[in-house]
Amino acid sequence: MGIFSRLGDIVNSNINAILDRAEDPEKLVRLIIQEMEDTLVEVRSSAVKTVAEKKEIERKLVDIRRESEDWQRKAEFALSKDREDLAKGALVAKAKLAEAAEHMAGELARLDSALAKTSEDIAALQQKLADAKTREKALIARHKTATNRLKVRTQLYDERITDAFSRFEQVERNLDVLEGKSEVLGMGRTKSLDEEIAELEAESKVESELQALKAKLAAKAQPE
Repeated sequence: MGIFSRLGDIVNSNINAILDRAEDPEKLVRLIIQEMEDTLVEVRSSAVKTVAEKKEIERKLVDIRRESEDWQRKAEFALSKDREDLAKGALVAKAKLAEAAEHMAGELARLDSALAKTSEDIAALQQKLADAKTREKALIARHKTATNRLKVRTQLYDERITDAFSRFEQVERNLDVLEGKSEVLGMGRTKSLDEEIAELEAESKVESELQALKAKLAAKAQPE
């Protein structure tokens, strides 16, 4: 089923309201444009048929009026020859043609009215189509801008997190080296009091730096 069910739906529609309710406005606006263009083709095709019908009736009217004038001439000729019966017959034929001409004139008036309404519909539809195409360009531009912003933010976020983890791992490696040195130096001998205190201070310093880096990493990981 289409977005619109008839021409009136398009002419009376609020494109912005439809797009605001859509989950994928960019896709929907393309569908709207396609349906409008299809409807425009159908309306114009219908108008062509109406114009052709009007021209055919106009040709028939010309023929009827010519034939009516001919019957008038024949009636006058018959009377000039004292053939009243033939004159009456000619006038009856002329009257039937007049009745047919009146009916055709009514059809022409109806077709003229239909064409006038069609012209208004086409103008309104073209305006709606222009609005939809303008809306499509704006949506595409917004989509590209939003996509680019998201891409940039994602890249920056990933780089910052990667860098933070890298520094975090470096601190851990430094701590491993320090602990390894401490263990190696302690092999085969008893640590002096000064050495134990110095080692404790070094470990405390590294531990403090590690905790600070963890806090910094956690803060950066928070979404903006």
